[in-house]
Amino acid sequence: MATATYPPPPPFYRLYKDYKQDPKSAPEPPPPIEGTYVCFGGTYTTSDVLPSLEEQGVRQLYSKGPNVDFKMELKSLNGELQLHVLELADILIERPSQYARRVEEISTVFKNLHHLLNSLRPHQARATLIHILELQIQRRKQAVEDIKRRREEARRLLNESLATLDGH
Repeated sequence: MATATYPPPPPFYRLYKDYKQDPKSAPEPPPPIEGTYVCFGGTYTTSDVLPSLEEQGVRQLYSKGPNVDFKMELKSLNGELQLHVLELADILIERPSQYARRVEEISTVFKNLHHLLNSLRPHQARATLIHILELQIQRRKQAVEDIKRRREEARRLLNESLATLDGH
């Protein structure tokens, strides 16, 4: 059985054969997908919303509401994580068969930390964008100043040249 290095194009390419002569002859692109869709066996959604911990089946360990103090909650969860790790080490030494509950608690704390950090992503993206725009403005101002400096230098050289020519 012979195999081709490159497979043939899909059959719908024929729909575009008259595109150069008449661009309106090609079919319109499909509308954007809205809602949920399946791709490679995974279900995805087009809305970019962070699901709550309850929706993910995880117990929320930090306070709920719009006014969450992220710094305080992250420090609290970090301390709780350290405590659970120490308790896990203690249990592994004294009662190794009872470690599963502590591992599950550590997993819950990690999921809460991860969720808190992910809820800060929009703020991080905004701050990064502001920083990039400020750098662009700074570079453009420097470029304008460089152009002005070079223009003045060219004028000075031109005036010196004219003065030298007039002197002869």
